[in-house]
Amino acid sequence: MNLYELTIHQAHMLLKNKEISSQELTRSVLERIHLLEDKIGAYITIADEIALEQAKAADDSISRGNMTPLTGIPLSIKDLMCTKGLKTTCASKILENFVPPYDAFVIQKLKQAGAVITGKVNMDEFAMGSTTENSSIKTTRNPWDLTRIPGGSSGGSAASVAADMCLGSLGSDTGGSIRQPASHCGIVGMKPTYGRVSRFGLVAFASSLDQIGPLTKDVTDCALLMNAISGYDKNDSTSVPKEVPDYTKSLQKDITGLKIGIPKEYYEVKGLDPEVEKAVAGAVKKFEEMGARCVDVSLAHSKHVVAAYYVIAPSEASSNLARYEGVRYGVRDMEKEEILEMYRSTRSKGFGPEVQRRIILGTYALSAGYYDAYYGKASQIRTLIMEDFKNAFESCDIILSPVAPTPAFTIGENTDDPLTLYLSDIFTLSANLAGIPGMSVPCGFSKNGLPIGLQIMGNHFNEELMLKAAFSFEQSGDFHLKKPGL
Repeated sequence: MNLYELTIHQAHMLLKNKEISSQELTRSVLERIHLLEDKIGAYITIADEIALEQAKAADDSISRGNMTPLTGIPLSIKDLMCTKGLKTTCASKILENFVPPYDAFVIQKLKQAGAVITGKVNMDEFAMGSTTENSSIKTTRNPWDLTRIPGGSSGGSAASVAADMCLGSLGSDTGGSIRQPASHCGIVGMKPTYGRVSRFGLVAFASSLDQIGPLTKDVTDCALLMNAISGYDKNDSTSVPKEVPDYTKSLQKDITGLKIGIPKEYYEVKGLDPEVEKAVAGAVKKFEEMGARCVDVSLAHSKHVVAAYYVIAPSEASSNLARYEGVRYGVRDMEKEEILEMYRSTRSKGFGPEVQRRIILGTYALSAGYYDAYYGKASQIRTLIMEDFKNAFESCDIILSPVAPTPAFTIGENTDDPLTLYLSDIFTLSANLAGIPGMSVPCGFSKNGLPIGLQIMGNHFNEELMLKAAFSFEQSGDFHLKKPGL
């Protein structure tokens, strides 16, 4: 086995036993990145020098007996988390040369754990999209089929993990942006409970929905990364001061008596691909064979999820992105002398079409005379969606559903159809609106050999039970062991 093929926990044991060094491991991953980057397009910035310096420091730390499960482990970072001294672009022209003066909370935690950062990976601009085609820098391709999307907005994170161009990655999830690309790329991805992981240093898209989480090769690695990045942060007013469990202790195979909720509304969705439905049904059957019990639950307001989300998220984006006006940082149109003209021109040239579309939608929804009709009404729907989940979790422990209605489609197939792209998030949006945790684990393949993910959703701060269910399912098969034939 090549070193870049290792999981985080496998690499940790080899490093611990001094069978390999972090520098050897990091060089192997960097060589893999340079070999495949022209094919995959996962990275915006490859941090060779920084990574090798961090690997050397990790080896020194290991030799002194100071080691965590992430010491010396090469990880990629979605390019909207601030990294001190390393460019953070959000895949946008407006921030193409922005170098943050500080680290995001999660980056501080990774550095404290001794992790190695291989670079910053591609995404939909400002995390707005489901395909990574909205990046102003490059189009990322799915390692399983280079003609297809990797999903989005954390497409670079998912593709880099699936193609062994890192051992794990951090992404962000505002409406499915970790879970959907994880599903399309055949890996594990988790959106934690809102408030479990600090958003300090995460460039904001929709502040009440955004959450940072891990994308990994298997469930064990997901638990290890969750251990490292979770916890209270006084710099984030939405961070919850709740004790963080050791998530690796929940990795047990026995799920006898686990009650699984099956939301009937999710299976009535138009456009649900029969191959996805079959793979998810097979996963549900496997859970029953392992001793779990299925119960029907109702998420009655599911039909309003897409509409509510695409009022709330653009409204918050409109507010958050107002700061990019060409004055304080980022790109400025130097040809305009009058200030309002400079603002207008800078934002028109700096933001891509999808970001502009969402700013316009959000500004309209928040404008005088329309606020109550749109944002106010969407917020009421959000409360009803929260109630649906609260009621559902009174009769079940976890909820199972598809992650995406279809396997990954071809690049360019839906570029001119934003409505179809928005509807592709129909199964993932509700977890963000409700603030609950959700994750994707591989559960099958289409006839074209494309990965299909199973979504597991849990109650607030019940990531442990989700991980237990995911681990039990993963260990019952070999979906997580299959690799794209690059």
